[in-house]
Amino acid sequence: MKDLLIKNAQIVNAHETLIADILIQGAIISRIEKGIRGSGEEIIVEAGGMPVIPGGIDPHVHLALPSAVGMSSDDFSSGSRAALAGGTTSLIDFVTPGKEELLTTALSKRKKEAENCVTDVGFHMGITSWRSHTAEEMRRCVEEEGITSFKVYLAYIDTIGVDYQELELIMETAAKLGALVAVHCEDGKAIAVNQENLRISGRLTPAYHAVSRPDELEARAVQKLIELSEKTACRVYIVHVSCRKSVELISSAQKRGVEVEGETCLHYLLFDESVYQLPDYEMLPYIVSPPIRSKSDQDALWTGISDGTLKVVSTDHCPFKLKGQKDKGIKDFTKIPNGTGGIGFRLSLLYTYGVLTKRITMNQWVDLCSAQAARIFGMSAAKGCIAEGFNSDLVLWDPEVKRIIHADELKLRCDHTIYEGFQILGGPKTIIRQGRICG
Repeated sequence: MKDLLIKNAQIVNAHETLIADILIQGAIISRIEKGIRGSGEEIIVEAGGMPVIPGGIDPHVHLALPSAVGMSSDDFSSGSRAALAGGTTSLIDFVTPGKEELLTTALSKRKKEAENCVTDVGFHMGITSWRSHTAEEMRRCVEEEGITSFKVYLAYIDTIGVDYQELELIMETAAKLGALVAVHCEDGKAIAVNQENLRISGRLTPAYHAVSRPDELEARAVQKLIELSEKTACRVYIVHVSCRKSVELISSAQKRGVEVEGETCLHYLLFDESVYQLPDYEMLPYIVSPPIRSKSDQDALWTGISDGTLKVVSTDHCPFKLKGQKDKGIKDFTKIPNGTGGIGFRLSLLYTYGVLTKRITMNQWVDLCSAQAARIFGMSAAKGCIAEGFNSDLVLWDPEVKRIIHADELKLRCDHTIYEGFQILGGPKTIIRQGRICG
């Protein structure tokens, strides 16, 4: 494999910006300095002062996810190809074992499903119940399989969710293993009560999805998780934070020294609850959990990523087709598969509506899309930064790219996107993965 030499790059990392050349040998960055003179055998990439950023890391995606209405639209092949085209070179997906399934058995199956992934891919190990041997299984995952994070759901209590007592046991074990626990924070028992009451009163149209999952049920779960983190000394990562109350709780806990990290998603930053006033069929794409919140909540999330309370912006990519999947629940919102997409345009959307609107800086953009995920999930010695000795997953960013998003032009397998018609300004010009130009 020939060496690559990127000339005149504006290198943008989370905490610095500099102009230099980048020499890549194999899959590693070997030199960063001005005026590198190669041997003449290298492939030359002229950046011309354009930004070069670390490859994006999306730590929250669900590819090939089974559901009651069939698999989610994207498998590891289509999802990873779309991610790569958008500048994301690493993904972290999930293993969700059955209640009685061994964690390592479920992990082996998931790795097999991901063999056609064209990006790097890692996994959060889900825990859906606590049994006498779960602690030992967790130990094996960490010490033998290299797992750094476990995922639990406080929602979906009747299927894959756990209760607070189980959560505490999981956190105690994870703390001993030096692992992190990622948590879907919504009070599942209270949601189930709300859903049953809505069913009894005949209120089952899609708009009642959001009614059944108010922000206080998210905040209640966040508060309990923070209390358990303080009690167990377990590091926690709260996925898809959607509301002001949660941001305030996380900020307060961080100031007390609690090791709690917060993540939000594109759809919470770019939409508000007005989407639940659309006609029923048009509303279906926006059925996600937690629901999309108010404009006030959206503003709090932008403040949270700007001031560092929320460390990561992910996609929670899990789209289902409108026809034949989402529409199965149009007369009963509890049957609508939850999820939406975004894996291919996370960097462009956050650049357009964050950097260019002055809500965040270029360095914060890199931090949110790459560096923090690398740090939190144990990749910071190799990914998330352009530095000598680091992985050579890089993106040459063209600020002049202009594009309108249309579902039928995407590399995905879904029949819609919630970002239909969004204008993006800026996108990848050249994508380098493991030392090879791939886009």
